[in-house]
Formats: sequence, C-alpha cells, structure tokens
Amino acid sequence: MRRLPPLTAIEAFVQVARTGSVKAASQELSLSAPALSRRIQALERFVDRPLFDRGHQSMRLNADGERLMAQISPALDTLSDAIEAMTSGIEVLRLRLGVLPLYASQKLFPHLAELRARYPELHLDIDTAGQAIMRLGDGLDAAIVLAREIDPALYARRLDRNRVYVIGHRGMAEGRNAITKPDQLSSLTAIVHRDMPDTFTSWQIAAGFAELEPAAIDHFDSGALMLEAVGQGLGVAFMHESHFEDAHDDRLVRLFSDIEVESPYSYWFVCRPRALSQRPVRLFHDWLVETLGVGKS
Repeated sequence: MRRLPPLTAIEAFVQVARTGSVKAASQELSLSAPALSRRIQALERFVDRPLFDRGHQSMRLNADGERLMAQISPALDTLSDAIEAMTSGIEVLRLRLGVLPLYASQKLFPHLAELRARYPELHLDIDTAGQAIMRLGDGLDAAIVLAREIDPALYARRLDRNRVYVIGHRGMAEGRNAITKPDQLSSLTAIVHRDMPDTFTSWQIAAGFAELEPAAIDHFDSGALMLEAVGQGLGVAFMHESHFEDAHDDRLVRLFSDIEVESPYSYWFVCRPRALSQRPVRLFHDWLVETLGVGKS
C-alpha cells in the first residue's frame, strides 16, 4: 500500500481550511496553535509544496490546497460516517444537505417524518449558509438551490416551475386607498431577495411598466423575513407563488392577480455527478423526486 501522511496532519489541514484560522482550528481540535502548525507543516513536507497562503491573522488555501481539499473531503466524510456507524452499533447514512431556510420550512420539513419512516438509517445534516453550490464536495454532499440555471458540469434536477407574485399586506387591498394599479407601486417599497433580483424586473416588463420605479427597493437574503416584513406592512415582496401559498399567512394577499408572470428562477436539486453513486445522496434524491412529483427536466 502506498504510504500516506499521518491522519492527524490531514485532520489539521481540513480544520484550518474550513475555519481559515490556526487559532480557531486549534480550539476545535483541542490543540495548541504551535502543535497544529507543526501538523500542517508535516503535511506540506509530505506533499512537497505549500498548501496555504499565510496572512498575519489568517490562512487561506492556495490552488494546490484547494485541489487537495476537494479530493480528500468526500473521503474524510465517508470515513467519519463509517466510524460513527461502527461506534453506534447501527448503520448510519449521513447526508450533508445545503438548503434555503424557506424551502426547508415550507417544502422539506413537512415530509421529513415520511423520509425517516422509510429510511431510519438516513440522517440529514442541514446547512442553510449561502454559496451552497460552491461548497459541494467541501462539507456538502448535495444542495437544494434557487437559480436561473445550473452549471452543466453538475448534476441538476429541476424541482419546480413558478410564477412571480406581488405580495402585500391585506390592508393594501382594502378600503379607498387600495392598491389596484401597478403605477401605485411608485409610492411603496419593493422587497426583493438578494439572490433573485430578476423577479422584480421580470414582473415590471410583463406588466408593461418597465420604467416604473418604486419608492425604494430593499434587498433581503431571507424569504421568511421578506414575508414577515410584508406582514408588518413594510412594503410589497416580489416572490414566488409557492412562497405565498405555502405561507398560509392571513395577513398576506396577492396584488395585481390579473398579471401572470413566469419566474426565471426554479428550485434545483444539485450535486456533483459522482455523488449520485453515494447511497445517502441517491436515497434522498429519489425520495425527493417521488415526494414532489417531479417530472424529467
């Protein structure tokens, strides 16, 4: 068998890569900073090249380090699962899933009891941080993302098609000053998801008001907070039909229901192509497609 570097050196490398700091990584591993640095240096000597760009307070992977990290992360995750299964006495299949919080609460969590009943050995580590696609293979096995399109180098399965709704507070649709015409948006704040800027522009064009400007445009990075802001009367949100329907919030109402606008964005299940050969990824993928009734795309 080909000689390998010490596992402790690899563990130190991965922890520093993920935290970007010797101090933070040493705390995670209960090591002194000098001891952890020695392990990193031992690995760099083994591969005969530096793996980090070192700053005063940080360490960032260089190109060689990023390549090594991408190649060893899946193997380390598999090793971790194997040890967990051995020590727990039962088989454990673990899926590290990146998912947006609103999708998780509206679409995924209502069905997780069914998933657990079907596959009690399958456990999910849920990660709601951003940049999920960039982290596939580096802490994430798969992700459910909202995007216009997906890099063709990845496996992708479209999970839905949607329409853009203008969502307002119920009071906006009632009384003498009800919002009934698009040009009235000029006195309101538009709330748009930071990752979905084209929901607003797509609706403008479809409504025939490409030059219309609201009083202001506020950008959020949370769909749940967008809905809450509308519920508090802070503006109108440009979001998906499913976001509105699944919210079941009596404070909310769809404005301009006569204007139909197809969204340029869809939810996608994405992973690296080789990840589909991993049993946790395949089980979850097939269950998700079956549960959502997703056709071929």
